[in-house]
Amino acid sequence: MPSSLAPSRRAGVPERAANAVRLEGIARTFAMAGGDREVLRGVDVELASGEIVAIVGPSGCGKSTLLRLVGGLDAPTSGAISLGDAGIADTDERTAIAFQEPRLLPWRTLAQNVELGLPRQADRREGRERVRELLHLVGLDHAADQRPREVSGGMAQRASLARALARDPRVLLLDEPFGALDALTRLRMQDLLLDIHAAQPTTVLFVTHDVEEALYLADRVLLLRSLADAGTDHDAPSVARTIAVPGIRPRDRADRALADLRAELLKGLGVETHHTLQENR
Repeated sequence: MPSSLAPSRRAGVPERAANAVRLEGIARTFAMAGGDREVLRGVDVELASGEIVAIVGPSGCGKSTLLRLVGGLDAPTSGAISLGDAGIADTDERTAIAFQEPRLLPWRTLAQNVELGLPRQADRREGRERVRELLHLVGLDHAADQRPREVSGGMAQRASLARALARDPRVLLLDEPFGALDALTRLRMQDLLLDIHAAQPTTVLFVTHDVEEALYLADRVLLLRSLADAGTDHDAPSVARTIAVPGIRPRDRADRALADLRAELLKGLGVETHHTLQENR
């Protein structure tokens, strides 16, 4: 990795501490026409360096809001978010985000779109080499000069991932990154993410509605509750449960332990499964 593109580290700060993400007492309330709407409350989470953490929960529970807060795209109403020994600022180059839609510029080639993710101070020659490395990492060497309209949705999403990785972020944020893809492409993209993480281990926080995806990829799963459905429990925090996922990646998708956790997560989401119904007979 070219030294000018590598993230800076403060002298004397251990690697784990330098990349740890801490959320302390995070709350987010939005001013609405009909009154304030509280979306997040009492979020206390720490993400270790190199950890993959999934966020699941019902629609409207604040999953994407939480992701945007960690990325510095929004600010909490109260609480603090830090990365290492410093707070998160807007346009923080220590974090990068990829969305469900690739959001590539249609008039640029895939290589030129990936180049947009480079640090502002990147050397031109080293930047081009970094783009080549990333295109190879996501399997797009052959498509570097093609434009978004000329490639498949999966290829466009791979380019979006490469662009997010271009600045070598300490924290990679993914908002339903594979949600718009067909089932087979989605499985392949999940394995690609694991390959990328093995080659460039960074802390990953991702939002998904797919429980199987969360259990296949993540070290831990944060189950968020909807505060609108919290009833009279006005002090209930947004994170209803944190579930540790056993096993070393890549995991066996058919592992019985994952099937049991799947049933547990679905129950937490208010979904009865055939497995749990059978047990209750």
